[in-house]
Amino acid sequence: MQPMASSKGSRKLADIKLKHYVIRKGKYGYWLPTPAMKKLGFQNVRCGLDGPEAWKIAREWEERYQRARRGLESAPIGKFYPPGSVGDGFARFRRTQEWAKKEIRTREDWERSWVYIEPAFGTTAPSTVTFELLDRWYNHLIAKKGVGEAGRALKYWRALYTVLVSLKLAPPGDPSKAIRKTGVAGRTQTWREGEVVRLVKHAIRTGRTGLACIIAVAWDTQFSPVDCRQLKPAQAVTSGNDMAFLIARGKTEEPALGILSPRAQRLVHAYLNSQNFVLHDDAPIFRTKGFALGDKGGRPRLPVPYTKDKLVSDFAEVRLELFGEMETRRLMDMRRTGAVEANAGGASVEFLAAKMGNSIDQNRKLQKTYMPVNSAAIRAADEARKKGRKLLSEEHNEFKKLKLYGTKS
Repeated sequence: MQPMASSKGSRKLADIKLKHYVIRKGKYGYWLPTPAMKKLGFQNVRCGLDGPEAWKIAREWEERYQRARRGLESAPIGKFYPPGSVGDGFARFRRTQEWAKKEIRTREDWERSWVYIEPAFGTTAPSTVTFELLDRWYNHLIAKKGVGEAGRALKYWRALYTVLVSLKLAPPGDPSKAIRKTGVAGRTQTWREGEVVRLVKHAIRTGRTGLACIIAVAWDTQFSPVDCRQLKPAQAVTSGNDMAFLIARGKTEEPALGILSPRAQRLVHAYLNSQNFVLHDDAPIFRTKGFALGDKGGRPRLPVPYTKDKLVSDFAEVRLELFGEMETRRLMDMRRTGAVEANAGGASVEFLAAKMGNSIDQNRKLQKTYMPVNSAAIRAADEARKKGRKLLSEEHNEFKKLKLYGTKS
């Protein structure tokens, strides 16, 4: 309710009655929900110094609660922020269908970046966030967390600012656009075929047959690790006499076809025949080692589909046991290896784009129009990989010092 005027002027601040609004320390206003309201997700809200602005905040939260109570609005999620603030905008975004449609790992990246955005700007009105503030924040993150984490935080600040503009909480024109991101050096590591064979064999010997299949599939198909671990029976197809997987890439939704070599096919079939359960068409194929009870007892664990973290840790263990602590190459580097081999073997960028399911040819529209995914292009890229692999094995790019001698006059 609005403060009411009287013949003596405005009423005293203490006389203003707003539901669930209290004053503490004689000057600070709070909107304090009851225990029943907290069960709906509402929490205490600091409204600031008692006065018209504090009353406005309390009134907005009271109205929000009344709408939630009647089922007209979802209750807030997580920490409370002043209406119209950056944090309020992010909370509203997380209640939308656009947020719900995002991949789980994408939402995790947003949350990971929010950890850095929230302390600096969570309670701030977007219109008050200036270039100078963002510049200090970004460079502070570089000093404390490194270029990679700072760059990710800035990336998601820019994505969030676009959302805030759409919610009409921020003016157009993100001030962070004036900041030039510090680039992170790209990875250049590659694997050799013999090393990959050793990884597969060692994974089998240590009981990680699911991991062995993932490594073999990643090598043959050039799929990303996330695409490999999420492969399902419904995606398995035949290409001529070969087994293949037809997928929509996790990040781009671009179609991609991965054809398995004969030895990878045998490995996958042997793995499937060794399982004591029947897979549903939409269930991930490759699973963890699990743990069965032995003489020493323990707690049994059934094999489960690989998560990102478990795949990283299991691959790191196999790599450590084979190549030692100094080895840092990752499963993701097999995707790059395939591109390097195919390029060395003379594969066109169109064939590589079809093989990898991305826009490596720098002309995505034409690629979609003239180079749809087809087994002939995939086989051409695979053949180029074989040629390139042979050339790379013969040429190690090793250089020796050349001594130059001038002639005396």
